[in-house]
Amino acid sequence: MARVLVIEDNPANMKLASLLLSNAGHTVLSAVDAEIGLALARSDRPELILMDLQLPGMDGLTATALLKQNPATAAIPVIALTAMAMKADQEKTRIAGCDAYIAKPLRYRELYAAIDALLLKPELQTP
Repeated sequence: MARVLVIEDNPANMKLASLLLSNAGHTVLSAVDAEIGLALARSDRPELILMDLQLPGMDGLTATALLKQNPATAAIPVIALTAMAMKADQEKTRIAGCDAYIAKPLRYRELYAAIDALLLKPELQTP
C-alpha cells in the first residue's frame, strides 16, 4: 500500500486519520504543522498527503502551494481536509493545487474513495 503523510494539528483528528489509513494497509507519516509536513514531504516522498487547512503558523493552502511549486514534491497528490465545508473553500483548495477535498469529520468510505481515485494507476483500472 501507500505511504501517506497526514499534516494535522488536532490530536483526535490525527488519531482518526492514522487509524483509518492503517486499517486500510497504508503506512502513516505524521506532522503537527505545515513546516514539519513540508520537510517530511521533501525527505520521505510519500505517495499521498492529507492536509488540514487550518494549521498553526503556515496554513494548509500555503503549504500545498509550496509543495506544488517544488519539482521534488509537485506530483504528490494532496487531499485537503477542512471542518468548514464551503463552496469558496473548495475553489481555494483547487487554486492552491489540492487534488481532492474532504470535509471533516472524516468518513472512512469518502476517504478511501478519494485515496483510491488518486492512487490507482490508470493501467490498473478496468474500462
